[in-house]
Amino acid sequence: MEQFEIEQIPSVFESNNVELRFVAKDLVNGLKIIEDDQAYIVGNLALNEGISPHKNINSSPSELDYKLLMKAGLLISNQKLGSPLTITTGFPFSTFQLYKDEAVALIKGETNIEYDTSTYSKGGRKKIVTEVENAYVMPEAVACALAMRKHNQANGNFFMLSLGYGTFEAIFSTEGGLVQRSSLSTFGLRYAVNLLAAELSKQYYLDLKNEHQIDSAFRNSFIFLNRKKVDLTEMRRDALKRYYQDVISPGMRKAFDDKDFEKSKAMYVAGGGALYPELVEFFEEEFKDIIHFEVAEGAPYLAAVGYCYNSLAANGGDRSKAVGLDIGNSSTVICNFLNE
Repeated sequence: MEQFEIEQIPSVFESNNVELRFVAKDLVNGLKIIEDDQAYIVGNLALNEGISPHKNINSSPSELDYKLLMKAGLLISNQKLGSPLTITTGFPFSTFQLYKDEAVALIKGETNIEYDTSTYSKGGRKKIVTEVENAYVMPEAVACALAMRKHNQANGNFFMLSLGYGTFEAIFSTEGGLVQRSSLSTFGLRYAVNLLAAELSKQYYLDLKNEHQIDSAFRNSFIFLNRKKVDLTEMRRDALKRYYQDVISPGMRKAFDDKDFEKSKAMYVAGGGALYPELVEFFEEEFKDIIHFEVAEGAPYLAAVGYCYNSLAANGGDRSKAVGLDIGNSSTVICNFLNE
């Protein structure tokens, strides 16, 4: 089985012109990128040093947050593998056709990146030029299915579910490709996070907390408000149950018919939502007597792994230059083959 090297950074950023010296251990944790003469802290550095780090949901390649996260991915990839690279990234079905050409134009070719190394070293501002020989864009759920077949050795026909923060997607994957009529793209985990925030605001003053901070509290099942630790376990479960009943289950009933289930061997779920045991429980309860249900191995990174396999096929099998870049709404994942 192929081995991968995976880096993950929170998909957040904030403008910051403060001199930050030796506040991070390395580039991945000390990303400070300069865009149009303005410095931005990105990822973990934004969470540690920022006041209100943020990101748009399902942003287009023309927007600042996408450009910054893309450059962060290129910078990390270039540090590991050099240039030129072959990169594959993706979008949900809902925005794939709209953004694919724009994303390829942005990523392919030479990219000038200016960044500040003083956050983790004795250096200062540096400028590099990264080169991407070829860039490809594919739907996220298709990338997950590709990784299931190539990396997790799944075979035959199966349902592939991708539970992300911005979007929940599902496809019926066959040996010949996806069945287009059965593809589903609807609201992601953000729906449940917003439900929890609405309920929480009825009891507490949220002190101008931004969406990423609420999402973090949702994942951790607790939040500190007015110097008190508030347990969110039951509130989170209720929000996830409503999300499943109102969005996921009806969407899948509409997308998949009895013939699809007759032809399918299994149902796999990937994405950050696969880490919530409550959601897994709801899936298992609905499908226990219908089909084998399983959380995919490496669920949070599966799309990036699929992108990486696509890059490998596209560049003629050169593992040392193949990269998968998943610019997600919650996290950005950079994946490359682990070269011995």
